[in-house]
Amino acid sequence: MTTGLPLMLSLDQVNLTDEQFYQLCQANPDMPLERSAAGALIIMSPVGGESGEREAGLISLLWLWNHQTRLGKVFSSSTLFKLPQGGDRSPDAAWVELSRWNALTAEQKSGFVPLCPDFVIELRSKTDSLAPLQEKMQEYRASGLRLGWLINLQDEQVEIYRTDSKVEKIDFPAQLSGEDVLLGFELN
Repeated sequence: MTTGLPLMLSLDQVNLTDEQFYQLCQANPDMPLERSAAGALIIMSPVGGESGEREAGLISLLWLWNHQTRLGKVFSSSTLFKLPQGGDRSPDAAWVELSRWNALTAEQKSGFVPLCPDFVIELRSKTDSLAPLQEKMQEYRASGLRLGWLINLQDEQVEIYRTDSKVEKIDFPAQLSGEDVLLGFELN
């Protein structure tokens, strides 16, 4: 089985409210949906085995680091974040600093999370085009992302996104640091 590219639907003539988008997602639980800051509805394709295994590995490493440090909360690609600058996005892996998570109400924690993660990982699968992922990373950054990694296996590069700085590109093999966001976290 091969997976297809995400399907992007322009909703120029239809402005879904946050509640309508939430209801659409609830009514279609087997269809992962995102919404760009511009309001486009994005129907995400499932990933293949290799991408799924890599994603699980990245989440596991992040979870293990967080389990030892207890500095925040780790989230999978099934978690949708309602970004402050627009867009409803699901990173492949995400981390939120504990005080920010604890400041949310129980209702906010159980629904689409109304904040931008402090850290995200996006893993480019074989079927992903690079430009939409870069746009997604810019949405995170505009919404307060502190550190993000776009891991591009096809081009053997990692793009590092930080608040208020240019995107840095590193060629494989790379050793990535969680810097001052994820103290002590490293990925080889």
